[in-house]
Amino acid sequence: MAVQYAAETEVAPQDRFDYFWNQRGEWVEEPNVRRGGESGVQRVVGSDGQLLYAKRQTGHIYRSWLHPFGRPTVLRERDALNGVSALGVRVPEMVFCGAQRDPVHKWRALLVTKSLDGFQEIEHWRAGGGVERHGQVVWERVLKDLAENLARMHKGRWQHSCIYIKHAFVRVTGEGEAATAEVALIDLEKCRQRLTAYRAASHDMKQLRRHSSFSDADWRKLVYFYETAFGSAIKGL
Repeated sequence: MAVQYAAETEVAPQDRFDYFWNQRGEWVEEPNVRRGGESGVQRVVGSDGQLLYAKRQTGHIYRSWLHPFGRPTVLRERDALNGVSALGVRVPEMVFCGAQRDPVHKWRALLVTKSLDGFQEIEHWRAGGGVERHGQVVWERVLKDLAENLARMHKGRWQHSCIYIKHAFVRVTGEGEAATAEVALIDLEKCRQRLTAYRAASHDMKQLRRHSSFSDADWRKLVYFYETAFGSAIKGL
């Protein structure tokens, strides 16, 4: 079995998996042993100079009632990236996704995405003086864009399932209060669709509250922007 998306144009379709598998670069996430295999992320450079991130897996699977014998987790992430981006949620652009059976490891799998150029973790942006440099108005734009991206995802019944603040990135363009803010979400490996939008929203928003350092005032602003975009209140926020 192989599931593949557009790769660099000079590589024949049947060779794309091996082409990306053989690329090597700096580990930005060292291989972790879990889910019966290994998974790690390397930073590589495409032939056009584009910075890419390659999630490389061997035997790293999840099981569900649809896939009782196991399926590479990058395929679930691929489905999520396609699903949420179609809803207008800002996520990394996918370059290639593929999975192959391997006699030794059973599965080899790859997910290659473009770098989020100009983006950084929201917490890093704040720690670097972003709020002080641009002002409270721009910080509220960051919160509003984060809230609206989350609401779009949840209204499509997609639950991130691992929405820590480190998985929210921001790019601020311009200076002072005239600056614009764009937020992107990463690490959709555990993302899945729920039966209702409310269930997805309730899970993720409560999880984000636990795994973020927002002040009470900032959290209230985020919830206000979120519930306005989502269209209803979420109990317990």
